[in-house]
Amino acid sequence: MSLPEEFLQELKYRNDITEVVSSYVNLKRRGRNMVGLCPFHSEKTPSFNIYSENGSFYCFGCGAGGDVITFVMKIENLDYMEAVRFLAQRAGMTMPDTGYDDSMNRLRTRIYEANREAARFFYGCLNSPEGAEARNYLAGRQLSPKTIVRFGLGYSPKSRYSLCNHLKSKGFKESEIVAANLAFQSKSGKGIYDRFSDRVMFPIIDLRGNVIAFGGRLMGDGKPKYLNTSDTPVFKKSNNLFSLNNAKNSGERTLILCEGYMDVIAVNQAGFQNAVATLGTALTSEQAILMKRYADEVVICYDADEAGQKATARAIEILRNAGIQVRVLTVPDGKDPDEFIKKHGENGSAAFKNLLEKSKNDMDYRLAKLKSSFNLETTQGRVSYLNGAIKMIAALDNPVEKDIYLSGLSEEMGVEKNALLEQIKRVSRSKAGEIRREEMKKLRSEMSGMGDKINPEHAKYPRGVKAEESLIAYLVHNPDKLDFVLKRITPDDFVTTFNKKLFEYFRDKIQGGYGILTGISADFTPEESGKIFGIISKYNSMAATTEAAAEYINAIIEEKLKTKMNDLSTAEDTDIMDYLKNLREKKN
Repeated sequence: MSLPEEFLQELKYRNDITEVVSSYVNLKRRGRNMVGLCPFHSEKTPSFNIYSENGSFYCFGCGAGGDVITFVMKIENLDYMEAVRFLAQRAGMTMPDTGYDDSMNRLRTRIYEANREAARFFYGCLNSPEGAEARNYLAGRQLSPKTIVRFGLGYSPKSRYSLCNHLKSKGFKESEIVAANLAFQSKSGKGIYDRFSDRVMFPIIDLRGNVIAFGGRLMGDGKPKYLNTSDTPVFKKSNNLFSLNNAKNSGERTLILCEGYMDVIAVNQAGFQNAVATLGTALTSEQAILMKRYADEVVICYDADEAGQKATARAIEILRNAGIQVRVLTVPDGKDPDEFIKKHGENGSAAFKNLLEKSKNDMDYRLAKLKSSFNLETTQGRVSYLNGAIKMIAALDNPVEKDIYLSGLSEEMGVEKNALLEQIKRVSRSKAGEIRREEMKKLRSEMSGMGDKINPEHAKYPRGVKAEESLIAYLVHNPDKLDFVLKRITPDDFVTTFNKKLFEYFRDKIQGGYGILTGISADFTPEESGKIFGIISKYNSMAATTEAAAEYINAIIEEKLKTKMNDLSTAEDTDIMDYLKNLREKKN
């Protein structure tokens, strides 16, 4: 481990995992532990557990797990050393001198610095003679100077070398500029050229105030109209939202989800700071989970065209699955929010506020859309609408909400409510059957080890793996029993490579007098950490007796015997007898 043991222990002591996690997740006590909705996947029932006793977390839904460092790595999208620095700063601790290879961290830092300098350069170009057309464009979009400054808007010159030359004059290497996706390498391999040219520039800023990427818009005809930074070591489109850095400080627990940069800026200028947008991609579950941290409700404000409506339908499902209440704002006359606000001039803010207040919840919106797609003057049209509406209503979790919509549908269509209830029951039974089949499929996969990517040998040795994991968990919870275990078993008795590695790791930690869980986040990947803490959490309630440990050991040895017997099928009798003798000695 490159960082001193004492430093890591102090770091974790000062950054209590419950306190750190509670700043991102709403936690509730359940027995000795804390539980909440997982911030790493969409769920409606809490499966995310905090174990204060050993400073760990584990989600039984998605398998994410680790210590407080792992949590910060995942939630803030940081590497190991960045997460340690984050927590050290939080606790007011000084980072120790270390020989840790932080080349990736240095690159990320340089990318942040390059992006910040690029934002300054673009802003300066906007206010230069060369930026006259861009200034006129923004003025035509009715953006005030205050708004332009607030969002740090800029202009990328026509020359394909302006930014590159500027950044190189500031000491940035070509490799750093390319890594930030601010430039392309020339096909000849000699020199680089600007990614953005003759575009209005929109800096994308993360929640800590770092410029992490850019969006660039053409002012005239041409394609692509918008050009966005590709994924880099500091930026992933699917994990970020435009202007969330502003929205999180709005004081609102409602977010307005727009399609693009200009809509967000127009809505913001009209007085609604809680507007955000995706970054050139459709809404992702990661973005929904991110929004859940700052909002209980999202108002979808997409364009009224066909593409916008398809995107709305998709976003509703994703947001619902993330446990977020959803409303849908429909802008009249097929206009986008920017056009609508401009059309109403000085009354734009009031008019948009009125639209917000009148926005339908997602169920009303979806039922209205469904209804409009059928001819209710025909029997077939009425039946098709009723069947579709019943499926939607059946999917509702809240029984009161379900009853209200069912009563409304009965009255609207002149159909007895009891008849609709019977159909609801049929749909629900069918859905429940599907869920059970999926759960059984998942359970079979887990029991067989087919879905274990960290320990791929799991599927081959399911019984052996269960015993190995049980023994590892026993050892973690009972490090004072190491001698008892080592007298009866060695790492070579393990049938899977990963569990053998874990057993050796924890053996060495105990023998060296180190904190048994202190270095997990440094010594293993976040995915491996999840697996390890899953093992520890899964077997928390198992019997912690030496008798139980002895049973685990016997099961491991028996499993090893099976594999050995295959290898010994052509061996001499004396070799087999010697092997069996050794096994008996270990079991006793």
